[in-house]
Amino acid sequence: MVEVMMYENLDLIHVHYAIPHATSAYLAKQICKGHQDIKIVTTLHGTDITLVGLEPTYLHLLKFGILQSDGVTAVSRFLKEKTLTNYSIEKDIEVIPNFVDIELYKPDESTAFKCRFAPNGEKLLIHTSNFRPVKRVQDAIKIFDIVRKDVPSKLLLIGDGPDRSECERLSRELGIEKEVIFLGKQEGLAQLLACADLFLLPSQSESFGLAALEAMAVGLPVISTSTGGLPEVISHNHSGFIAEIGDVERMAKYAVDLLTNEKKYNIFSKNARATAVDKFSASRIVPMYEAFYEKVMNS
Repeated sequence: MVEVMMYENLDLIHVHYAIPHATSAYLAKQICKGHQDIKIVTTLHGTDITLVGLEPTYLHLLKFGILQSDGVTAVSRFLKEKTLTNYSIEKDIEVIPNFVDIELYKPDESTAFKCRFAPNGEKLLIHTSNFRPVKRVQDAIKIFDIVRKDVPSKLLLIGDGPDRSECERLSRELGIEKEVIFLGKQEGLAQLLACADLFLLPSQSESFGLAALEAMAVGLPVISTSTGGLPEVISHNHSGFIAEIGDVERMAKYAVDLLTNEKKYNIFSKNARATAVDKFSASRIVPMYEAFYEKVMNS
């Protein structure tokens, strides 16, 4: 950071996550103090506040990093309130949501890719995550197990992590291992999302829900839990449906409702894409950051 600050003669540096980057930026700023005065903007994303910062050994470091930043943003109103409440911080925090590349993540009418996973015209449900307990991937499998009894379908699971083996075991126990397709980590996520019909996100905690936003950008309605910042991204009964954590029956009911009602599905699909474009595109969010930089520089 010091090398970049000095070589580029920066006025402002924008770092992501309070630990370790905000504190690292503060140290770099002190080193450069005799050379230039640099403003620090820190964006809070989630795990720094809801997980790492709650560890007693990191709490004071996290709070220090936030307080020493010249400007702080959070990706959701939920995360802002969580930060102010959990750490008793008296500091203005600007809410600027994540954005999605709407040119990369966009609907694709081609069916060739979908036929690889659903050769008989089955509906494709999809979930992407790091397969950690907080993502409740097993709930996605349970939802699918209910849905497939009413709607011929397949489930695509993208990603890898500590819960993958348990998810594979559950699929075998339910006798649906041939209908649940584990793809592991994938580079071409946008293309995979675009070939699906519905996105499942039964998480226990989501500070924003970027995975849901990427799915919405390609026109996928989302079935999610009501946790964290998800209700700020997904509009219930408009671009998807929201249920309580662990209520797999209700989420499955919502999924069947959409997958068996083409007119309703098409409306939700258009609403999902429109939400991503109108509220979360780079052309809308980047100017918010630029305005915030101006505010910090003039403070």
